[in-house]
Amino acid sequence: MDSLPTVKDSADKHAGGRFRVRAADIVDLFAYTMVLGLFVEFFPAVISETFLLILLTAILLKLVLELVVWIKGRLLHRIRIATGTWRRVVNIVTLLLVLPGSKFLVIELTALVFRGQVHLGGFFQVTILIVILMLTRGLIRRLINEQ
Repeated sequence: MDSLPTVKDSADKHAGGRFRVRAADIVDLFAYTMVLGLFVEFFPAVISETFLLILLTAILLKLVLELVVWIKGRLLHRIRIATGTWRRVVNIVTLLLVLPGSKFLVIELTALVFRGQVHLGGFFQVTILIVILMLTRGLIRRLINEQ
């Protein structure tokens, strides 16, 4: 007699999937939401009309920052293994373009997705926001791993 699939069976099938949500991702999302809420409260240039928009912006930032971190990691790896000077130079230049480009990507995606209901400020505010998001992420992950 065939047994019915259990929750554990379907979780195992999806665990190897590409878009698996880990506990660290949920923690990152809560940290990003908290930091965004503080930025909205203390920086007049950062505007979000509702808490739901702050949460959705945190999700958008999580996705974009994961992509940027992955791209930067790949570029750093390519710089390390580059055999020729020109390949190394091209990868370094690409990395130098990705760093500020990611901030413009965040600004433009936020404007496109939220159509003016969320404004993260200009380039420098977004840079500070991203630095604080990444520092908060690292600090929280370090605290969790120590326990």
